[in-house]
Amino acid sequence: MADRTTSSISITASGPAVMAVIADFAAYPQWATAVRSAEVAARGADGRPSLVRFSLDAGMIKDSYGLSYRWDDSGVHWDLAEPGSVISAMTGGYSLAGDSRGTEVTYELSVDLRVPLPGMLKRKAEKVIIDTALKGLKARVEGLRAQATAGSTHLDQDREEGAT
Repeated sequence: MADRTTSSISITASGPAVMAVIADFAAYPQWATAVRSAEVAARGADGRPSLVRFSLDAGMIKDSYGLSYRWDDSGVHWDLAEPGSVISAMTGGYSLAGDSRGTEVTYELSVDLRVPLPGMLKRKAEKVIIDTALKGLKARVEGLRAQATAGSTHLDQDREEGAT
């Protein structure tokens, strides 16, 4: 499983705002297309999720599996802790770096299935998974940011109206 697929996207938000969405596993079904459920099964000493169980429905691939997580200041990385009936190995991670527009997020993934797949087809599938996840993450983070901005604008308007 040495080969990995990588892609990046720029998100107009701070690193902590992006990490908050990544760490909110209960909300994954709202923005991560194939994820049907994500349940935090264990937390580390720092309170962050250390084991998360997923139920996945990605068309031809339907599976349940568990991932172990390692968190640091620049992102999060995971490994397959509980293999599923289809997924036999998985490593990946999100790496975050601040840039002039917000946060550059790089997603790296390698997946092995119990069913043999030609390398080129496997990489193409990983690329689709990564690009879909990055677009969903961007939409979720920027959507929450827009809602928060709109909410504070409404609060400011309410204060102004109340002051008159």
